Amino acid sequence: MTGHNHKVAALVLAAGQGSRAGGDTPKQFRQVGGKAVIAHAIDAFTAHPAVDSVYLVIGAGQEDTVRALIGGGQVTSIIEGADSRRGSVRAGLEAIAAGGGADRVLIHDAARPFLSSAMIEQLLGALDRAPGAFPALPVADTLVRSADDSAGDTVDRSGLYRVQTPQAFHFDAILSAHRNWDSSREATDDAQMLRLAGHDVILVPGDERLEKLTYPQDFARAEALLASRRTTRVGMGYDVHRLAADEELWLCGVQVPHDRGLAGHSDADVAIHALVDALLGTLSEGDIGSHFPPSDPQWRGAASSRFLEYAGARVIARGGRIDHVDVTIICEAPKIGPHRDAMRQRISEILAIPLDSVSIKATTTEKLGFAGRREGIAAQAVATISLPALF
Repeated sequence: MTGHNHKVAALVLAAGQGSRAGGDTPKQFRQVGGKAVIAHAIDAFTAHPAVDSVYLVIGAGQEDTVRALIGGGQVTSIIEGADSRRGSVRAGLEAIAAGGGADRVLIHDAARPFLSSAMIEQLLGALDRAPGAFPALPVADTLVRSADDSAGDTVDRSGLYRVQTPQAFHFDAILSAHRNWDSSREATDDAQMLRLAGHDVILVPGDERLEKLTYPQDFARAEALLASRRTTRVGMGYDVHRLAADEELWLCGVQVPHDRGLAGHSDADVAIHALVDALLGTLSEGDIGSHFPPSDPQWRGAASSRFLEYAGARVIARGGRIDHVDVTIICEAPKIGPHRDAMRQRISEILAIPLDSVSIKATTTEKLGFAGRREGIAAQAVATISLPALF
């Protein structure tokens, strides 16, 4: 893997106001595909095994908002930015230096959310050939000069490129370029600063998906891109609980009248437990026991609806959508039919999905096995979700 012999830091810039995107919310905090724009970029870096740390530069007074959007523990440090992009980058670089430094740094605009693992790999590889590199796309459209809305001379577009981020650098070189920059002038980007400091900067092929979100129509384009790349995941869950006297019987979040109830550490809602496992399975995130250990006393007698809310939130946190859930309850008694509508309604409410996305069924084992002997109740569940595909 490229870059594994170097200490790599990522610096994500999110201090801008993003006013051209419209609305009162800065564009880096707006939602795309069910997740904040800023979270897409951070997740891309944290998911890459070559990236050792992620530093985030934000505007004044934004830290609480940012932490709520990205969750805890995903960034190494959050730094308050400056009035200019150059000043914000300098603040971030100094924070990296104070935190132990790095060999390589990737400087990225949060407003370019769709960063691929392949692009990170490509840029880190390019740093073996030069102290600076950035992705760029050749200009494909005809260019003209204009004055007063009148078309002027055509500009030769050969050799012209559109510059993207992340821009990748040897850390000491770009830090020195910033520290020695003439503060009376502004730079258009960090690569320009490194080049004017006498270092080579090379181009790597850019990615159309890395286009910056600037205007309202850019967000519509981003949503369409994500929709076209969604993938379907299916998970299955199975659970069993023993019937016991002096216990309440909860199934699919509904209390069902019966002479016995299900025994377990929580309320032992076997149907919900199976469904939680199915949803966690779609995300490859283990099972209910790994998230809510039976040995933990805080879950004693807990309503299983809390577990299901958690599993649903995990799907949403990944930018996913729950398309359908299907639960089969296996028992001789009680009869499930009279309670099916209430069960579907309750599952729909807990997961905040349409009622017609919830199926509840029941069957017996023809008096065979533990369920046939009325010793316990089993449940199977299948969940279908859609997730944005990884870039």
